[in-house]
Order: sequence, then C-alpha cells, then structure tokens
Amino acid sequence: MSVSKVPDVNRQMCPSRLVLEHVTSRWGVLVLAALLERSYRFSELRREVGGVSEKMLAQTLQTLERDGFVHRDAKLVIPPRVDYTLTELGKEAAEQVWGLARWTERRVDAVHAARESYDARKQDQSG
Repeated sequence: MSVSKVPDVNRQMCPSRLVLEHVTSRWGVLVLAALLERSYRFSELRREVGGVSEKMLAQTLQTLERDGFVHRDAKLVIPPRVDYTLTELGKEAAEQVWGLARWTERRVDAVHAARESYDARKQDQSG
C-alpha cells in the first residue's frame, strides 16, 4: 500500500500546484469569473473576456473542463450550439478567484503608488 502525502502547495511536486496554476492563470480567472454570472456560448464568452484569442479561450476552457470546473454542453442542433457553465467545483473556485480579482480592482491605485515610489527610489540610487 502506498502512502499518499497530504497536499501542500509549497511542495515542489504537489499536484495542487497545477490546479492552482489553472484557476489563477490570467484567462482562467477571467473565464471562471464570467461563468459565475451565467452560462455562455463560446463567441459570447470571447466577447465578455476582452482580449482573449480564440485559441487561448479554447485551451483555457478545455483545461478547466478537464479539471472539473467547467461543463461543456454540446447541443445537436443546426447550427451547432455549445454552452459552457460552471460545475459545483467550478463555482467554488470561481468565487475564490473572483474575490481576489475584485480586491485587485479596489487596490490598483495603491499598487500604482507603490510602483511609483519604488521607481523613484531606484532612480535616486542610480543617479
């Protein structure tokens, strides 16, 4: 019998790192957040998540579907229709990353001020 280790994201080979990477990637966060609102068709989701290429959206959705966060519902109609929704696991993940996304919106001014202060200090040190 093999002994499995408790997941620890700080451990180099912990499988939770890959899951964390998927849900916190730039497009992963934005796709999860959008789907938290409602289900979307591919083209609608691409418009909602500004700046994502068709290829990146397809890859992100496939990854999130494989991880169990997104459900892909392909309807056999003409023209074909595919809807994407969150699974229960996906809703849980989306709520977590959406909180972080909202926090960044609220604190972006503080981050810009910190950057300006840092850059000014670096400029003074080098010149």
